[in-house]
Amino acid sequence: MEFKVGVGKSDFRDIRESGNYYVDKTEILYELVHDTDNAVSLFTRPRRFGKTLMMSMMENFFNIRKDSHTLFDGLDISGHQDFCKTWMNQYPVLFVSFKDVDAETFEGAYKMLETKLADLCKELAPIFIDTVVDKDDERIFMKLKAQEADEADVKNSLKTIMRMMNAVYGKNSILLIDEYDVPLAKASEKDTKENSYYSRMLDVIKGIMSSALKYNEFLQFAVITGCLRIAKESIFTGTNNFASYSVLDEGFSKYFGFLDKDVDEILAAAGREDVKESVREWYNGYIFGSNSLYCPWDVINYLSDLKKDTNLLPKNYWKNTSHNSILLTFVKRTDFDVADKFEELLNGGSVISKITDQLTYDTLHSSEDNLWSVLLMTGYVSKADQSEASETVSLRIPNMEIATIFEDTVVEFFNDTADKESISELLLALWENNQDKATKIISDLLWNTISYNDYHEDYYHAFLAGIFVGRGYNVESNKEKGLGRPDILLKDKKNRRAIIIEAKKSKKESDLDKDCNEAIQQIIDMKYTEGLYGYEQILCYGVAFFQKQAKVKKIK
Repeated sequence: MEFKVGVGKSDFRDIRESGNYYVDKTEILYELVHDTDNAVSLFTRPRRFGKTLMMSMMENFFNIRKDSHTLFDGLDISGHQDFCKTWMNQYPVLFVSFKDVDAETFEGAYKMLETKLADLCKELAPIFIDTVVDKDDERIFMKLKAQEADEADVKNSLKTIMRMMNAVYGKNSILLIDEYDVPLAKASEKDTKENSYYSRMLDVIKGIMSSALKYNEFLQFAVITGCLRIAKESIFTGTNNFASYSVLDEGFSKYFGFLDKDVDEILAAAGREDVKESVREWYNGYIFGSNSLYCPWDVINYLSDLKKDTNLLPKNYWKNTSHNSILLTFVKRTDFDVADKFEELLNGGSVISKITDQLTYDTLHSSEDNLWSVLLMTGYVSKADQSEASETVSLRIPNMEIATIFEDTVVEFFNDTADKESISELLLALWENNQDKATKIISDLLWNTISYNDYHEDYYHAFLAGIFVGRGYNVESNKEKGLGRPDILLKDKKNRRAIIIEAKKSKKESDLDKDCNEAIQQIIDMKYTEGLYGYEQILCYGVAFFQKQAKVKKIK
C-alpha cells in the first residue's frame, strides 16, 4: 500500500477510511477505563501533540450511534476482546471542542460559544425526534439550537443534553471536551480595563464545567484536554474524582506525541529511514513523564513534504501554528532579567526553576516561576532529565526547531531594544565608506544582544536586516540580483545610492579578514551590482562574524 499521511487531519474515522498512516495510540482506551476509576481525566499538552485526534478516536470508539469495528481492526485495542464488547459503541458520547472560541470582545467570543453549542444540538437533534424527553429540557434544547438560550441555559447546556440522552438510551454519557482552556487563553490576551473579558469568560466556562462535571448523575466519565491546567479552585471547584495529567506526570505520558519506536515505524513505512537522525535533532526531545517524544505535527508535515522534495532538509513547522509572543514578553521583562538564562539555554545548557502545573491565565505573568511553568507546559522548554520529578526542575530547549524560535525571538528583541543612536551612526559610517567605524559599531551592537555559541549564518543575516528595517530605506534580503542573491540590499532612492552587504560566519576569530575577502569576491563574481540602474553610488561591503565579533571590509 502506498504510504500516505494527511497534514492537519484530526478526524480518526477519516484517517482510517482514507488509508492514511495512523500511529496506534488506542491502548489509552483500556488504560483509561480499565486501569483507573476517574470521573474526570484532564490531559494538558502543548499544541500540535495530537489531542484532538486522540479525542476523535475516543469518540469513535465509545459512541453508541456509530459502528466502529472496522476502524479499530488490527489496532492495539482490538486485542482486548472482552473490553471491546463491553465498551465499543456502547455509550452515548457528547464531544465538543472549544478551540475556535476566540474574538476581540467577550460578546463576540460568547456568540462563537453559542454557535458551537448550536452546531452540537443540530448534530444530535435526530436522536430526540419522537422520543420521550423532558419537555422543559426539549424547550431549552431548541433554544440552544437556535442560539436563543439565556446565559443560565448555556451554562447548564451540557448537563441538559446528557439528561436528554439518558432518557433516550437509558445510559449515562461519556463527555469529551477538547481544548477547554482556549476561550480563557484568548480572553486573557484581550482583557483590558475597558473590556473585562477574562473574568466574564471564566464565569461562563466555570459554569459549563461545574454543571457538567459536579454531581452530574448522567455522567459516565469525562475526558478533557487543554494546554494548561487552570487551578482547580478557579474552574473545577467541587469536582469529585478528578485526575490531572500534565507533561510532568508519568501517567499516560506516552500517548500524546510519537515515541522513538513510533518514528522508526513511520519512517520505515515511508521508506525514509535515512532521515531518522535529522528528524530526531529537529523534532524530538520533549520529556513527558519519563518518556522522550517527538512532536507529531512536525514529523507528519516533514514526511508529507519529503514526498514532494526528496532532498528537503528539516524546517520549522511549529512557529507558524500560533504566535510566539510569550517568549518575547518574557525576555523583555526587565524586572525578571532572564537574558542570562536565555543565553544558557541557547548555548545548550539548562536553567532551574520551580514549576507549577496549576495556573490561572490572569496570573501567568505575575512571577518568573509562572512564566517558566507556562513555557514548559506549552512546549518551548522541556525537562532536562527524564528521571526528574520534583517541583524544582532543570529546563532546556528540546530540539533544533524550538532553538530557531528562540533565535528569532532574540533577533526581534534586539530590533525592539537596540540603541537607535548607534544604528544611525552605523548607517552614517556605511554611507561614508568608513569600514573601521562600522566594524566597531556592529561589534558593540552584538555585544549588547543575548549571545550563544552556535550562531547560524541566518542569525547574522536577520541581525543585519533588523538593523536597517524601519530606518527610511528600502531593505531587501536575499532577493535575486545579478547571478545570485546578496544578503542585504539597502536602497536610498531619494539620494540615488545603495549598499550591498554579503555576510559570512567565521569558524574562528582569525578567519574574519579572510571571510570578509570571500564575501567581497562573491559580490564581484555574482555581479550583485547589476540591475541597480540609475543609482549613482553603490557601496559594497563584506561582513564576517565570529560569535560577538564583526569585521567590515569595503570593496576598494
